[in-house]
This record gives sequence, C-alpha cells and structure tokens, in this order.
Amino acid sequence: MLSTILVHVNVLARLFRGKMLAMLMAAHDDGDLKFFNTHAGLADKKTFKRFIAPLRRIKWVVYCKAPFAGPEQVLRYLSRYTHRVAISNRRLIAADDGAIAFRWKDYRVEGPDRWKTMRLHPHEFIRRFLIHVLPKGFHRIRHYGLFASTNRAENIATARALLNVAPPAANTQEQPDIAADTPRVLPCPCSRCGGRMIVIETFAPGCGPRWRPVPSRIDTS
Repeated sequence: MLSTILVHVNVLARLFRGKMLAMLMAAHDDGDLKFFNTHAGLADKKTFKRFIAPLRRIKWVVYCKAPFAGPEQVLRYLSRYTHRVAISNRRLIAADDGAIAFRWKDYRVEGPDRWKTMRLHPHEFIRRFLIHVLPKGFHRIRHYGLFASTNRAENIATARALLNVAPPAANTQEQPDIAADTPRVLPCPCSRCGGRMIVIETFAPGCGPRWRPVPSRIDTS
C-alpha cells in the first residue's frame, strides 16, 4: 500500500508545517501581519518567534487523497464556493417587467418534487440578490472566517470590542406577556369576508410554508 504513495502522510505533515510557519515568519518580516489589543506584543519579531515555537514541536494532521475525477473536478468543486454568485443562470426560468421566475429547492421535501418555482417582482429579486454581494475585499468561503455560523456571534462581539464600536442598542420596548401558543390576530380584517385574520405561520423570504391546507372532501354519494 505505502509503495503506491508518492509522499507519505507523515512526511507531508512535516513539510506542510514547515512551509506554513515559514510563510508566517516571512509575512511578519514584511509587515503584513497586524496585531491588536492583547496581541499587540506579537508585533515584536522575537516575541512572535517564541509564540509560534510550540507549533514546530507538535504533530500536524494533514489529509491527502487522489481525486476520483482528477484535479479539474476539485477545482470545479472549490470554484462553486469561492466564485459563485447568488443564483446560477440555469435556475432562471423567465423574466419580464412584471416578475422574475426561478427554481428553488425545498429541502423539506424528498424526491423530484423538492424543486419549485418562485416568482418575484424585479425590485424584490434585485434586493435579495444584493444581499449576497460581499463588500469589497471579502472573499466568499463557505463556513469559514469571521461570519461562520458556529462562531459568528462571538467573533462579531470581539470585532466590535477591538474596533471600539458600541454594540447595537437593544430593543427596550416591553413585550406583552402572551403565551406562546396564543394565535396572533392581525389588526386589519379580511378584505373579502371582513373577519379577523390570524397568523398561522411565519417563514423567511424565499422559503415555503410548512403548513399545508387539508383538502376538503366533497360528498358525491
């Protein structure tokens, strides 16, 4: 088995460790690394070398495996996350002055029926599209960086502290003490029957409702 491997994984781990730490030192010498707050002392070269010295003595873990379809398949896979747009052209169905129709996937449904069609006014479609446009200097990497879902709240709080930016004001408006299962009544009546309208479900833009109406039975006997 080992005879078919060009570079053993243990050798590759040491090689990667050396390359990575060498690049960190080079970036530090060039002044490309910036340190703030409690890490400001790392700007000193000797302090930084002592800081990363333990990393040279631990075992790094790397994983390498030949791609099944060659390197081109790997590049195609990564490019979908690093250079993708909010929606691909193949999902667009029709567009005119009144609406833009596109396909979306409902992950709550299994099988071919999970693909559905949504129509949005062009202004609303553009608004949703621009939400996915990153600020200048940001790169889109899935589940990585400051805004990764696992550490987003903590990282944003740390960034605000480092930048000395006050956190957003909390909503101090007192909410009425209402049970969770109490139906919410809308202030406006139904335009057709004049009865009160009750919120049965709230879902995010672009998502479909979980609630499905029960078809009424027609007695044909």
